[in-house]
Amino acid sequence: MTAVVDPPSGRPAAGATAGPGGTPHLRIAIVGGGFSGLGLAIRLRQRGVEDFVVLERGSDVGGTWRDNTYPGCQCDVPSHLYSFSFAPNPGWSRTYSTQPEIWDYLRRCARDFGVLPHLRFEHEVTGAHWDEPAQRWVLDTAAGRLTAQFLVAAQGGLSEPALPDIPGIDSFAGPAFHSARWRHDVDLRGLRVAVVGTGASAIQFVPRIQPQVARLHVFQRTPPWIVPHRDRPIRDWERRLYRTLPAAQLAVRGTVYLARESMVSGFMGGSLPIAERLARRHLERQVADPELRARLTPHYRLGCKRILLSNEYYPALTRPNVELVTAGIREVRPHSVVSDDGVEREVDAILYGTGFKVTDVPIAGRLRGRDGRALAEVWDRSPQAHLGTTVAGFPNLFLMTGPNTGLGHTSVVVMAEAQIRYLLDALHHVARRSAGAVEVREDAQRRFNEETQRRLAGTVWNTGGCKSWYLDRHGRNTTLWPGTTLAYRRRLRSFDPAEHVLHPAIPAGVPA
Repeated sequence: MTAVVDPPSGRPAAGATAGPGGTPHLRIAIVGGGFSGLGLAIRLRQRGVEDFVVLERGSDVGGTWRDNTYPGCQCDVPSHLYSFSFAPNPGWSRTYSTQPEIWDYLRRCARDFGVLPHLRFEHEVTGAHWDEPAQRWVLDTAAGRLTAQFLVAAQGGLSEPALPDIPGIDSFAGPAFHSARWRHDVDLRGLRVAVVGTGASAIQFVPRIQPQVARLHVFQRTPPWIVPHRDRPIRDWERRLYRTLPAAQLAVRGTVYLARESMVSGFMGGSLPIAERLARRHLERQVADPELRARLTPHYRLGCKRILLSNEYYPALTRPNVELVTAGIREVRPHSVVSDDGVEREVDAILYGTGFKVTDVPIAGRLRGRDGRALAEVWDRSPQAHLGTTVAGFPNLFLMTGPNTGLGHTSVVVMAEAQIRYLLDALHHVARRSAGAVEVREDAQRRFNEETQRRLAGTVWNTGGCKSWYLDRHGRNTTLWPGTTLAYRRRLRSFDPAEHVLHPAIPAGVPA
């Protein structure tokens, strides 16, 4: 696919004014051109706001749906719900969208809603600090410096691939790459391949590459819970109906939304027994070998880790050219992988399906607040924010899908849209009060996070008996929202000035 527009080079951002020394200055700088960043950009334009820019490190929009091009990449949330509420897509080809369709959808939204002039590709943010006297953020990007009154970090939680800490990992002589950086120039046909990890990405690409490779060694640390995939093609008559009667698609979206919300009680109550029985039957039907089935059976409660969907993964593991390795990896050598039991397996390529940096996103190390400390230093790998959106000590900074806004049951786009409404209300409040900066109160942030951790205490994510990427290094669940998205949307319905401090604007004519 080609970019929706050629990456702009050197021209000022739409709506920018000249700051000190000619540095472009805008009201809002948005980092990231995925669902959250594009959604905010669209809503800003719909409100008549033009003085903003979207800084995207890649060469096109799409975020994780641009980067993850591995074979079989597909969303595990139904198509009608995994889209903007204000931009339904009647043309989805399947009930669960594939990566190319989602990427095309986002590119089309960027074009149709007129945000292309605000996009700056290959503008990775390398650093940003709050300038207290000037009440603005100073951003350094790969293409130069700019300043903004407000900074929105919308880079997403699944944007930075995580590689395992394995001795010798850099010594491997053959092709080795993460699923989010898939190398399509590498022909896997006839090769001996090691797959490290058995999470959401691996269970999608393993069945695709299994028929091609000579030998496939799947290294599993912990078996995932897998339930049947209900994906199917959307019929032509359904698509015609959605085009001629948009209310029908909205009704389907509402039905899917309510069905997904009904799952929350099981997560909050600590178990989902019906879904667990369904997953066990699924495994029994697809894997006849009792020894292999035993190694694929989880020993923790369903829901403790991400629940996966697949009808193809288990059958792929039963093929003659596949070996499931449950021993840990001791080291990687130039032409082999050695497991903890001492077995050395010669391989030609290594594929890592090992997830993302969620609680230690790199951008947190690049954002410095009022006291000069980086957000990563303040968090100490245990992220906290008020409503997952604002952080004390970081004026005029808004996080999209920040700490404790992740979900185990439904579409994160719902959460992002709630944050967008909240952010727009906050901007309106600041403008109405003629303030220069807004900052959440430390006590409000502390109360919210204490309440969140109390509500998480008895959930399956905390008591299910597993170690997951939901938990930070202190064992705190700083990833997921403990409740329904409906509750979160109500919580963010309007900006609460009592929970924030407004700082007066710099008087006109006073040097910054």
